[in-house]
Amino acid sequence: MNRIALSAEGFDPPRWEKRLRVFARKALAALGRDGWELSVLLCDDRAMSELNLRFRGKKGPTDVLSFAQGEGFPAGGRRASACAGDVAISLDTLRENSRAFGVDPDEELRRLLIHGILHLDGMDHETNDEAEPMLRLQERILEELADSRVLPRADALAGFSSRGEPPGGGNA
Repeated sequence: MNRIALSAEGFDPPRWEKRLRVFARKALAALGRDGWELSVLLCDDRAMSELNLRFRGKKGPTDVLSFAQGEGFPAGGRRASACAGDVAISLDTLRENSRAFGVDPDEELRRLLIHGILHLDGMDHETNDEAEPMLRLQERILEELADSRVLPRADALAGFSSRGEPPGGGNA
């Protein structure tokens, strides 16, 4: 069985955290992974910028970062139990992506989580070209799990922001 831990930085954990854990388990099952321990951090752009600078030497936020644990987790590798690592997702950048790409915030959240998991599984991509094998697999899993919503409604991220938006809307 896969174990998923969820934490939040800059705001309280969302009420939909259980749904996010359920979706992560479904994504891992779609990859045929079992016995994984995965940590998911939901944060704002400020926290993501700090992580991006500290671990990648890049200024500014990004949408998702993955941090493999231990000796690494080989692509397609199977272990009885593995602490796969951590996935950090900026809800601020997620919201920007959603607007820029014209997709529902729930779809973008699921896409970013799958993306982070694929990196932990040892996959990588050279570009953001949709022909990249990792990105094709990401979209296939996203389509396969399309009926598994995480956010209860489209504005569920409204209260999670480092940009001065009023709190409360994201906790419903």
